[in-house]
Amino acid sequence: MPKVLIIGACGQIGSELTFKLKDIHGFEQVVASDIGYHNLEVVNSGTFEIVDAQDYNSIKICVEKHDIDTIYLMAAMLSATGEKYPMKAWDLNMNSLFHVLNLAKDGFIKRVFWPSSIAVFGPTTPTENTPQHTIMEPTTVYGITKQVGERWCEYYNTKYGVDVRSIRYPGIISWKTMPGGGTTDYAVEIYHQAILDKNYDCFLSENTELPMMFMDDAINATVNLMQAPSEQVKIRSSYNLAAISFTPLSISEEIKKHIPDFKITYTPDFRQQIADSWPKSIDDSSARQDWNWSHDFNLEKMTTEMLTQLGRKYQDSEINS
Repeated sequence: MPKVLIIGACGQIGSELTFKLKDIHGFEQVVASDIGYHNLEVVNSGTFEIVDAQDYNSIKICVEKHDIDTIYLMAAMLSATGEKYPMKAWDLNMNSLFHVLNLAKDGFIKRVFWPSSIAVFGPTTPTENTPQHTIMEPTTVYGITKQVGERWCEYYNTKYGVDVRSIRYPGIISWKTMPGGGTTDYAVEIYHQAILDKNYDCFLSENTELPMMFMDDAINATVNLMQAPSEQVKIRSSYNLAAISFTPLSISEEIKKHIPDFKITYTPDFRQQIADSWPKSIDDSSARQDWNWSHDFNLEKMTTEMLTQLGRKYQDSEINS
C-alpha cells in the first residue's frame, strides 16, 4: 500500500480528505501535516508532522522519514485572502507546488495531487457551461497562481513524466469545517447563520450564480481521480469538475423550506468583483468520460444534510457547554 502525505491537512478540504484517505489506506499509511496544530481532531487522529509547505527540505525530510509514495498538496492561500496579501499568496501557492513537483521529478515520490480552481477562469471566459479548454485570463492573485500551476503540472508530466493529477474545484460546502478565506465562503456561512440567528447578510448579490459542490462529492472526486489508472488520466493540467450551480437567493429559498422565518440581506463587498469574473456553470464532461466522475448531491439534498448536521452539532455544543 502507498504511504500518503497530506500537506495542509488542517484546512477545509485537507482535514476531510485526511480521514477519507485513512479509511481507504489505513491509519498507519497516512501522514497528516500542516504548518501548525490548527485542527486538533486531525492532529490527534494519527501520525502528524509539522511541515512548512514553502520549505523544500521540510517536505523532503518528512517524505524520507515516512517513506512517502504520494503527496496531496492542499496548502494554499485562497482568493479573498490572496487579494489582501498578494505576494504571500504567490509565494505559498507557487513555491509549495515546485517543491512537490521537484520531489517527484527526482524520484523521491511517485504521485502528486494538486488542486486547481475555477479561479483560473476570468471575465473573458465563457460563463455558461465553461469548456475544459477555453480562454483563461484570471484577474485574482489566487487565479493567477492556479493557472500558472496548471501549466507547470502539465510541463512536469510531459517533460519529466511526473504523475501529477489535478481538479479545478468549484466552491466547496461542508458542515464539518469552516471555509478558509474564499469567495464562495457565503455558501457555508449562510447555513450556520440560518441555525444560529435565522438571518444572514451576504457579501455577494442575490443573483450571483457560481458553481458549487458538497464536500462529500469533492472528496470522492479527488479519490477517484487518484485511483484511476494512469492511462485514463488524459488531462495533466487540471480537470473541470462540476455538480451544482446556484445563487444566494436560490440557496436562501431552499433554507426557508426548513426554516420559514429565515431572512437574508445583501451587502456586496470586494468579493463581488471576484465572483463576477468566474463562470456560472462548468462543463466537466472530460472528467465524466475519462474516469467516470459523477456527483451525488443537488441543492435540495445538500441543504437538508447541512441543516441536519449543523443542527446536531450546535445542539451537542450547547449540551456540553
